[in-house]
Amino acid sequence: MMRLVMSNDQKAVRHGGALKLRRSASFGEVSFEPLMSLRVQNQTPKDRATPPYITTYILGDAANSASKPSRRGGARNRADRESHALTVSQIANLIAATPHAERIGLPFTRMVTIHWHAAGVSLDSMAKATGRFLDLLSKTLARHESETAWIWVHENGRNKGGHCHLLAHVPPALVSTVTRLQKRWLRRIVGKPYRSRVIRSRPIGGRLGVECGNPALHAANLEASLRYVLKGADAEAAALFTLDNVEPGGRIIGKRCGTSQNIGPKARKACRK
Repeated sequence: MMRLVMSNDQKAVRHGGALKLRRSASFGEVSFEPLMSLRVQNQTPKDRATPPYITTYILGDAANSASKPSRRGGARNRADRESHALTVSQIANLIAATPHAERIGLPFTRMVTIHWHAAGVSLDSMAKATGRFLDLLSKTLARHESETAWIWVHENGRNKGGHCHLLAHVPPALVSTVTRLQKRWLRRIVGKPYRSRVIRSRPIGGRLGVECGNPALHAANLEASLRYVLKGADAEAAALFTLDNVEPGGRIIGKRCGTSQNIGPKARKACRK
């Protein structure tokens, strides 16, 4: 039997320096919950070459099947389907997609939160709005001869409304371009003037290019970011993946989470052949 788990101790770097936690960062102007920003100290060159990673795989059939889409996916993912938490199979897929993004040279470098409720998007239109945003992001990067990869999760928090957490690859050289355009994209999607505090985008690791300059720091902060994104897990998934600080994910209509095709189950399976 295969189990796919995330490391339980964010304070330890398995291959080297200790992590010092800073609670100054929050991802998104929606949630405002403190998310730890991690700083790696006392690294050696060897440590930097072999950073700790966010997932541990024990190979077997159970985890492989958990990350595969259900045969009933067409019906279960209908536009009006309601859900209240991330399931085991959904979380397995999101976790497996994360290291695959790095393997294909597209590590997640930014965490973006879009407060769709504040932008005037209804709960049943949120999936379409997120899809349009990702399409505009992909086309913009493609025009600059760059690829991207992403995972996203929808939540519906009390006093927050529907919102999206997104981990995506944006090359450092194109961050300013994306930042300049993203408010324009939201105006196109919503059909209304941009409202303040609707979108928040920050580099994973605290600064541009950290994934290359300090891989261990990036890996540690990526794990913290991923755990934050997965906090809407159901009880079974939270126990299986040792997720702490779980919170209600709220009622979502339509698709609750997703990945770009290049790091989804079919792409990962093709790379294993």
